[in-house]
Amino acid sequence: MNAKVRKAVLPVAGLGTRFLPATKAMPKEMLPLVDVPSIQIIVEECVAAGIEEIIFVTARGKSSLEDHFDRAPELEALLERRGKKDDLARVRKPTELARFSSVRQGEPRGLGHAVLCARSAVGDEPFAVLLGDDLLDAKVPGIGQLIEAYQRLGTGVIALKEVPADQAHMYGIADGERDGERGLKISKLVEKPAPGTTSSRAAVIGRYVLPPEIFQILGDTPPGRGGEIQLTDGLATLCARSGLYGLEVEGDRFDVGDRAGYVVAMVHYALKRDDIRDDVRAGIEKLLRK
Repeated sequence: MNAKVRKAVLPVAGLGTRFLPATKAMPKEMLPLVDVPSIQIIVEECVAAGIEEIIFVTARGKSSLEDHFDRAPELEALLERRGKKDDLARVRKPTELARFSSVRQGEPRGLGHAVLCARSAVGDEPFAVLLGDDLLDAKVPGIGQLIEAYQRLGTGVIALKEVPADQAHMYGIADGERDGERGLKISKLVEKPAPGTTSSRAAVIGRYVLPPEIFQILGDTPPGRGGEIQLTDGLATLCARSGLYGLEVEGDRFDVGDRAGYVVAMVHYALKRDDIRDDVRAGIEKLLRK
């Protein structure tokens, strides 16, 4: 049995420019899906998969995100005095999900650099990486599917979803030898290939389980596309040295880094709620009849 995956790194240092002006003063990851910030949904996915510690890679202006997972004594005391037990439970829930810590990414130098910033906090053990733009709603938590594969194989595992050919240039694309219905023994990774230059449609999405050796690799990786340290470049080196496995994850994926994707995710999560489902459905149907 390979080492247990106990820690998850969540890079949340980005400026969220695609959601301006809302993100001028609010971290993109704190934008709510109904009344739950999207970052909390990702943390809950981690916890459901058995992860015990969450490491945020933050930047200036992200203090409200850190505060969300910290206790709020004054608010809790007020809710308790007023007998608002349900609201009190909702406020305390994020703080009780896991252990939380933060490290700073002082300047935007790429996703690979963001992961590298967590090196001391992770230590010499395998770990998960989850990106805030990708939400996965699945019976088995998305990151849990990758952890199971890592435990079985002992090599780094990355999440894949098939995308239309005309969208392949928007993603990191994996290619290799098929392994069963959902697996891929990866031989090549390309970050945002030029249109028409790849036949593979296996897009890398924001879930990874990686061995600790990735830190040394990222430390030695020179800046690539955009002058940044690209995680994809580090993964390509890891693939050549010790192998890399891709798993097409099961579940519904939502790109909440995109305006339209965020709205679709909002509707999806609203329709899962017993307390508002009927009203939301009726409202949508009324709008669609116009």
